[in-house]
Amino acid sequence: MKAKPSVQAKSLLLIHREPFSNEDDDIESSPHPGEPLSEPLSADDPLAPLPFNPYKGNRGLTRAWHAMKNSLNGFRVAIREESAFRQELTLAAILVPCGIFVPVSPVERAALLASVLLVLMVELLNSSVEAAIDRISLERHELSKRAKDFGSAAVMVALLVCVLTWGLIVGPLLWRWALMLF
Repeated sequence: MKAKPSVQAKSLLLIHREPFSNEDDDIESSPHPGEPLSEPLSADDPLAPLPFNPYKGNRGLTRAWHAMKNSLNGFRVAIREESAFRQELTLAAILVPCGIFVPVSPVERAALLASVLLVLMVELLNSSVEAAIDRISLERHELSKRAKDFGSAAVMVALLVCVLTWGLIVGPLLWRWALMLF
């Protein structure tokens, strides 16, 4: 014979039970007449539904159109406001055509172009972290400094990956061309 759960255990079962479980078969009704079987979820409960967001109403092509407009606006702001992004975009304007026309295999070409685009992506993410931190507060704080330093380190790693990729793929070609000239 299975023991009946206590009132407190019944309410916990109703609020936090595993999906598709049959554990609630023993629970007939609320412990107190007139009360609902489960307690309402608080706002910080991970199972609570998210509040309505008026910006999430678009679907399909409309959503894609708005996403593209927001992305282009992000590029516009990054070019206008972020000097590091402008410098890296100038570097990309030089390296992308070189990566397209350098005589290497398609896989190596993809690696060259991906390493340049990686730098731009990481710089955009770093700029967004910095903007969010500046939005929260402009005062100096150790955690704000740490977050900005992490973003800067990520950009440095992406630049290092780019330099290593170009050095390992294009470096030997340049070396052979230099030996042929001299």
